Amino acid sequence: MTLVSFFSFLFKSLIMALSNSSQRLPQPSFFLVGVPGLEESQHWIALPMGILYLLALVGNVTILFIIWMDSSLHQPMYLFLSMLAAIDLVLASSTAPKALAVLLVHAHEIGYTVCLIQMFFIQAFSSMESGVLVAMALDRYVAICHPLHHSTILHPGVIGRIGMAVLVRGILLLIPFPILLRKLIFCHATVIGHAYCEHMAVVKLACSATTVNRAYGLTVALLVVGLDVLAIGVSYAYVLQAVLKVPGSEARLKAFGTCGSHVCVILIFYVPGIFSFLTHRFSHHVPHHVHVLLATLYLLVPPALNPLVYGVKTQQIRQRVLGVFTQKN
Repeated sequence: MTLVSFFSFLFKSLIMALSNSSQRLPQPSFFLVGVPGLEESQHWIALPMGILYLLALVGNVTILFIIWMDSSLHQPMYLFLSMLAAIDLVLASSTAPKALAVLLVHAHEIGYTVCLIQMFFIQAFSSMESGVLVAMALDRYVAICHPLHHSTILHPGVIGRIGMAVLVRGILLLIPFPILLRKLIFCHATVIGHAYCEHMAVVKLACSATTVNRAYGLTVALLVVGLDVLAIGVSYAYVLQAVLKVPGSEARLKAFGTCGSHVCVILIFYVPGIFSFLTHRFSHHVPHHVHVLLATLYLLVPPALNPLVYGVKTQQIRQRVLGVFTQKN
């Protein structure tokens, strides 16, 4: 109930901040195009998008249910995994329903405030996912480099504080985005060449100065991704150093195996995200529909694949899932 109350308070605070900021400025509705240049094929694009969203819902709910029901999984690795699953549910649900509505039933219009709220949730929970991946890298570092002290270093109190720090960082860094956008003036162009309210796509529509918005967006992206990737890299450098000192190839393979699922999830999250970020800002030769598809898939592929990766590569999760289906049969 405390968590529900917190998100209720967050949502109300965001609404009030957007309402009280620059009330005299006009609040136009936006028109979401979908995938520009591929209007005739958008219903086919919606098919894999819908499948990814369904996989994200079923997979992450399954992960949360299994970890919640099985007390033997109330360990740091699985508690962080449950955080990742919850974040993925919010991230996918912030994007997919409206994108599918645009592509399938041509529900192109989205309200001004709703657009900014959608943008905030997408960006904030992307930041939170990055933070949880850092926490999971820390868990692997402690488990391999300090195995005897793992339970004392990462006890439930520490895990709770890490989760709260990830949550607070995502909110504090990202809440200025919709507030800064609320101060922009939109004259005539309210057509967003996207399937959802993407930050830079909205900024480019403004007919007032957007230097602060662009600078803050770039700073936050470099700060979050740069520091998180650096932290993950340092953690795994120590892990690699420790694993190479382990005698015997079988023991080394087992140690690497404990990190395999997390490394896959890191690559699934960061590689398409960084590629989408770079092409959107620095490449003028990539077709716009490729930008849109990459930006949309970046928000749906990780939530859909993360449960599959952990389900296949983590024995405990795999056994619990198989056990559920075996009991039903």
